[in-house]
Amino acid sequence: MSLWSDFHQHRGRLIHKWDQYFPAYERHFARFRNQAVTIIEIGVGDGGSLQMWRRFFGPYARIVGIDSNVKAKAYEEHLTAIRVGDQTDRAFLDGVLAEFGPAQIVIDDGSHIMAHLHQTFAQLYYHPGFDSTGVYVVEDLHTAYWPEFGGGYRREGSFIETAKAQIDELHAQYARGAFQPTAFTAATLSMHIYDSMIVYERGRRVPNQSMMADSSGVRGVRLMFRPGTPGAAD
Repeated sequence: MSLWSDFHQHRGRLIHKWDQYFPAYERHFARFRNQAVTIIEIGVGDGGSLQMWRRFFGPYARIVGIDSNVKAKAYEEHLTAIRVGDQTDRAFLDGVLAEFGPAQIVIDDGSHIMAHLHQTFAQLYYHPGFDSTGVYVVEDLHTAYWPEFGGGYRREGSFIETAKAQIDELHAQYARGAFQPTAFTAATLSMHIYDSMIVYERGRRVPNQSMMADSSGVRGVRLMFRPGTPGAAD
């Protein structure tokens, strides 16, 4: 059953998700199904998504919900834990990863406040308790355009503006010295931008090589594209 179908058949606690998220969930989370993985969801709400993740990821997964509301503790179940704390509290997040890590998936569906998104990302994305091939999801990024969340169109400090800079960092090896690779460059295999959501896939980065294959075999080539000639290289 697809996650979208599961959502439509759900009759448990309230789930609140945008419909465009479901294909992305399936695309990026499929490899973790029925595996002994740890999923951390920041922002428990009414607890329905925890039930959805349990069904989707299967019996070996450990689900950890983080929320600032102590009432969320009521949603604890077998292999589903709740930890109450502030998503910007570094010591609290360190404690969660020390207890449950390594985590393979982090979903930030918390306050959606820009400063909070940045602080949580900075603390968790590079944390040794976050799997080096894990997936990090930031949801509800339409708030990046809303001033009450610290956002605004092209406003400095918006998470969308941060993501634009991260696209440059992802391509640092091609910048011809204009800027240097960063920790993000080294840690990130890909980033996927959807309506209101960004999915980061971590992975070991090595210097990429332009490759050619023909009747003589496969070989690496020096990257030297000629302007105006798509795909042509020396």
